[in-house]
Order: sequence, then structure tokens, then C-alpha cells
Amino acid sequence: MMRTLRWIVYIVAVLALNFPVIVTLVTSFKSAGEISVNPGLWVAAPTLENYRGVLTVSSRLDIYGYLGNSLAVSLIGSLLAIVLTFPAAYAIARGKFGRRVLLPAVVNLRAVPLIIFAIPIYMMFQVLGLLDTRLGLGLILTIVNLPLALIILVNAIAELPMELDEAARIDGANTLQLLIRIVQPVIRPALATCAIFGFITAWNEFLFGLMLTANHAVPMTVGASFFFSASGGGVRWGPASAVMIVGALPPMVLGLAMYRQISGSLMAGAVKG
Repeated sequence: MMRTLRWIVYIVAVLALNFPVIVTLVTSFKSAGEISVNPGLWVAAPTLENYRGVLTVSSRLDIYGYLGNSLAVSLIGSLLAIVLTFPAAYAIARGKFGRRVLLPAVVNLRAVPLIIFAIPIYMMFQVLGLLDTRLGLGLILTIVNLPLALIILVNAIAELPMELDEAARIDGANTLQLLIRIVQPVIRPALATCAIFGFITAWNEFLFGLMLTANHAVPMTVGASFFFSASGGGVRWGPASAVMIVGALPPMVLGLAMYRQISGSLMAGAVKG
């Protein structure tokens, strides 16, 4: 009885939390005529016409270009954040000043609404010629990912015994060799978690994608909005739903595929006695 009750609660919770996604998915398989007369979750005549329209490149809409831009800037934003925070995390984890002052200072920056940085970043990018470029958007997404990556890596490195550092120093290893040969292999799960979270965060970023791009570096989150009324006459719910599903697939698949990796890394420090 309790097992059945748990499954019922689980199913209800899953349906409730994912209801917007389910509605969007169902709508993407409906024709325009059916959407107007059948707003429910049942599809009377499933069609792939919405996906065909979305995946067809036109002179104004190029979903493959948007996907490519999102992939490029997400890789830059996630990997560069790891490159920058890895040595910083080691310094903070091994130093009292870093943990008491630097870490809170960096992390608290993430609590500030991103819109506050909009105007100065736009003006700076305009001077540097980084507007509407993948590199420029990737650099901003790197900054967005820095606080979370720093927290994860600092906690992972802090769990390592100091004896590892001391043994490496005795063997003649300098700091760079210590980081690459000793620390990096041990905290590889945490590095993977940073990469996954960073990629998903960068992929889903909308504000800076809207502000800093116009034609050449438009990410998927911004490009998807162009499909809502591509031919005028109001919102085209079918194509809009289809493009949202296509745009959500990469981070969704990545998150599901790496779920065990993420949960294992996050729980490692919590269960250590």
C-alpha cells in the first residue's frame, strides 16, 4: 500500500512540475486548426509540420545557426570558467584569507541582478568590437558561471588531505604540476559537474544574448522568439512550441545523461564524515 502511494505521489509531482513542458510538447504536434479548437493534452491528428517549418532554413530564420551559436558560446562559457576558477579555487581552499574574503566576495556578485551590468557591459563591448560576436557573448557567460564553478571546486579541493600537497612538494613538484598531476585527477567529477552546470546555464541565458547580439551571434534562446510570429498575424503557437522543444533538447539530454555524475559529485562532500 505504501509503495503504491509513493508511486502515486511521485507521478503527480512529476506531472505537476513538468506540466508546462508537456503542454509545449503536445502543442508542437498539433496543426494550427487543431490548436484553435482543441487546447487540451490530447492530439487528434498528430503532425510534424511544425517541426518541418522550424527546421527549414529561410532568409530570415536559421535555426541551425542559432544552435551553432549557442553551442559555441556555451562551450566557451563553461570551459573558460573552469580554467579560471580551478587555480583560484586551489588558492582559496588552501588559504584562510581566500575562504573568508575572496570567496564570499565573488559568490555575492552572483546575487546581484544581471541587468545592473547591462549598460556598462554593452558600452565596453561596443568599444572593444565584441558586440554580436560569439567570443564576446562567451566571455560574458564565463563571468555568469564563475561563482557556481568556484563554490563547487573550492569545496572539492578543501576535502583533499594536505598530505597530498606535502608529498608532491617533497617530490619536487611546483604548483602547476601539483594542480595538473595531483589535484585535477582527484577532483575530476567536480570539474565535470562544473562543465555540465556551466553549459546548461550558458545555453539558457537570454538577457545578454538579447542585448549583445543582433545577427551573427544570436543564440537559440533569442532566435527561438523570432519563430513566434515569423509570418505576422500574431503568435504561431505550433512553430513556437516546436522551436522551444528543439532548443530545450541539448541541455535536457545533457542533464539526463549526466545525472548520476552530477548527483554523485554534489553528494560526495556532504556524506564525508
